[in-house]
Amino acid sequence: MSEVLFLAHRIPFPPDRGDKIRSCHVLRHIAALAPVHVACFADDEGDMGHEPDLAAVAQSHCLARRSRSLKLAGIEALAAGKPVSLTAFADKTIAAYVSRVLAERPIAAIYVFSGQMAQYIPATFAGRVVMDFVDVDSAKFEAYAAQARFPVRQMYARETRLLSRFESDVARRVHASLLVTDEEASLFRQRLSPGAQPQILALGNGIDTDFFDPAGMPPAPEMAKKGPHLTFTGQMDYPPNIAAVDMFAREVMPQIRAIFPQARFNVVGRAPALAVCSLEGVNGTHVTGAVLDVRPWIAGADLVVAPLMIARGVQNKVLEAMAMARPVLATPEAATGIPAREGHEIVVAAGADALARQAISLLHDKVRAATIGQSARAFVLEKCGWAGVLAPLADLLGLDISESASCAA
Repeated sequence: MSEVLFLAHRIPFPPDRGDKIRSCHVLRHIAALAPVHVACFADDEGDMGHEPDLAAVAQSHCLARRSRSLKLAGIEALAAGKPVSLTAFADKTIAAYVSRVLAERPIAAIYVFSGQMAQYIPATFAGRVVMDFVDVDSAKFEAYAAQARFPVRQMYARETRLLSRFESDVARRVHASLLVTDEEASLFRQRLSPGAQPQILALGNGIDTDFFDPAGMPPAPEMAKKGPHLTFTGQMDYPPNIAAVDMFAREVMPQIRAIFPQARFNVVGRAPALAVCSLEGVNGTHVTGAVLDVRPWIAGADLVVAPLMIARGVQNKVLEAMAMARPVLATPEAATGIPAREGHEIVVAAGADALARQAISLLHDKVRAATIGQSARAFVLEKCGWAGVLAPLADLLGLDISESASCAA
């Protein structure tokens, strides 16, 4: 039976952040089609503790602890003329495992999750390679450069240039390149260097609607006091999330609290950066840090906000809130790739003043807010199930579904 090699820049377990959610569902989907061998990295000891989850899905695996500092990776990248993103994920143990698996197992296809892992694709591999870029990393660094000051701006500009060249080279080597939205796929095509156009497709994110179900989910106990409550969820050491909550706390919340003096802005997510922690108490802001379960913080929200100014691909935080039947107020950047009807299943506004106006309107009109929330869940149930989203993978990887079905039987 054909087998698959799965490469990921981060262990897919636990699926508690955007990239892990996607990689976890993709991995489980592929594992249901064929035996899968996994090479991935652990960011910390917490990640290492989830190795049994990986072993339960994979035929074999290699989990490497990523210990190279960003400073060291930067020095090595400068010396080698490579992007920092690649040197940060260069590892001899992973490379050796990939070589051994390809030599010893009937690997018919390689699924590569995130551009950093493309460096492990052997030039001699004759099977199919599906490259899941998710979103365009070079464009992300380009956006960072536009907002940064010297000398950080130069560093981001270098990363943009080298990553863009690397992305083009990889796209021409693989069977198919996947991006999370049609918009990202179009942007990726535009950024490729001149030459033949490779196969570039959109493969969206789904949502586990059974897990993110509002039925029987009580609000977080802390949300019983004061209010109304506005909630933001996300990885809180991620620069776009940091910028988003800072803007909302300092520029939007004063306008909301002028009308609703007891309004609370709950920033929910692990690893809050110092800039995020400093927002505690600012204009009704509460920074929770890591929580065991994000759903009660969504369930208790009068409004879930996603005020990102830099965003790539589909925002899982938006889909999760929609699945929980909460009204979502998002910037155009955060709503990209989600074909929900504006004003019916999601509310979109650009800029602090517009966000404040829409938030105040929704907090005033609870019937409208509830209707938008119910419509949002109906939209997610119809359009965003993982099984339907990932259905094209078998064909892309060249796997025989009938073979996998007969083996399962």
